[in-house]
Order: sequence, then C-alpha cells, then structure tokens
Amino acid sequence: MTGRMSIIYIDADACPVKEETLKVAERHGLQVVIVSNGGIRPSRDPMVKTVVVPEGPDAADKWIADRIGPGDICVTGDIPLAARCLEAGSQALKHNGEPFTPANIGNMLGMRDLMADLRASNPLAMAGGGKSFAKTDRSRFLHALDQMVRRAKREGERT
Repeated sequence: MTGRMSIIYIDADACPVKEETLKVAERHGLQVVIVSNGGIRPSRDPMVKTVVVPEGPDAADKWIADRIGPGDICVTGDIPLAARCLEAGSQALKHNGEPFTPANIGNMLGMRDLMADLRASNPLAMAGGGKSFAKTDRSRFLHALDQMVRRAKREGERT
C-alpha cells in the first residue's frame, strides 16, 4: 500500500451486510464505495460513495475489479470477483464473515463451477437456494471485517 487509506468496496446487489460494513468503516475512518446496478439510496456520509453501473452481467464486479488494489477490502458473495480482488493484492470477505484467501479460492471456484454444471445437467434436482442468512452470520461478518481492516492498517503502516 502506498500510504493511502484502505477503501472498502461493497458488491451491493443482494448484499445483506451493507449497514454492518458502514459501521465498521465509520469506526476506522475508512471510505466505502457501494457499487450496484441501481436501487441503492445514496448515503449523505461524505466517506460513502455510491456508484451505479450500467445493467449487464457482472458490470459491478468488473467496476470493482478494475479499481481495487493492495490494502483494500471487498465485501462480496461473488467468488470470481473475490478471486480477482485477491489477484490485485486486496482482501475479500463473504457476507457470512468467511474470508476468501489464496488458500481457499481455488476450491471455491472449482465447487462453484461443479455446482453450475450439476444445475445445467439436471435443473430440477438442484432446486432451492442456499441456507438462510442468520444473526450469527452477521456477528461473524462484523468481527471478520474488523480484523481485516486492522490487518490492512498494520500492513499500510509498514509500507
């Protein structure tokens, strides 16, 4: 990191932890960039920037991946975006507080592709969504994001 403060990017479409992210960012004095295809009310907080990207597959993901860098954090449920963020030297965190890491991203991408293949071959057998978002997920997310911010600050101080 070249002496700049970390930025937290939120892949905001279907993100259940926007408010939690804003709380952690405010506590640490960090800028937040909320990126979506629309439908997000802009914040009055000068540290929060709302970006609306054009409709289209992965437009928000591409916008974030093109800008994120070392020391930044991305809050996303999108595994390919998380992989691109890690490649850029940033950190990435799932909504449930599970970090994406160089050690687990390959397996996550592989599982995602396997599940997509299974759904394509037999869409009726794969009905239903993932497990619901629980209060414990929210708590785990808050703790994990706070830890990531602290790590990013420490690393920024060393450079």
